[in-house]
Amino acid sequence: MSAAPSEILGLFRSTGALLHGHFVLRSGLHSREFFQCALLLRDTTVAERVCGLLAGELRGITFDTVISPAIGGILVGQEVARQLGKPHIFTEKNEAGALVLRRGFEIKSGERFVVIEDVVTRGGRLMETVGIVKQHGGVVAAAASLVNRSGGDLPPMDFPFHGLVELNPETFPADALPPDLATIPAVKPGSK
Repeated sequence: MSAAPSEILGLFRSTGALLHGHFVLRSGLHSREFFQCALLLRDTTVAERVCGLLAGELRGITFDTVISPAIGGILVGQEVARQLGKPHIFTEKNEAGALVLRRGFEIKSGERFVVIEDVVTRGGRLMETVGIVKQHGGVVAAAASLVNRSGGDLPPMDFPFHGLVELNPETFPADALPPDLATIPAVKPGSK
């Protein structure tokens, strides 16, 4: 069930999920590209395919539960968990914007988790979810995302990380935009 990154990127393009323009990412960086995974995953056949490929990357890892940060990671985490026959829980924002466990979800001491995200740029929400797992006595066995657009600039991790598609797209701080982006109004199409 393996696929080349070009096939995955082709699915992003054919579903209209790879956007081009001027975007503000959750990390605060600006980019010419945005991966709108909700558009990719609305087609359940495509969701089953790409999440199945990601699940395939995780089959050799021993773990109990999949956990995802809301909102982007929920659909990916649910489908990966389904394909691996594991339960799925998620973190979500509280009133202050920090991720927390809610809805009666619990993490047991020693429970082993795989953290699943849709797109990772700097790994902020992913690492926030890792922190929640560890704070509750859980163990992170691995983490994965459909798209790793970090270009290798992720925080240190004491577990393996798998990106189905690994990219190094240009990103820019708000105060160092190239002239072409500076003339285009920025949009923030992702979760707040």
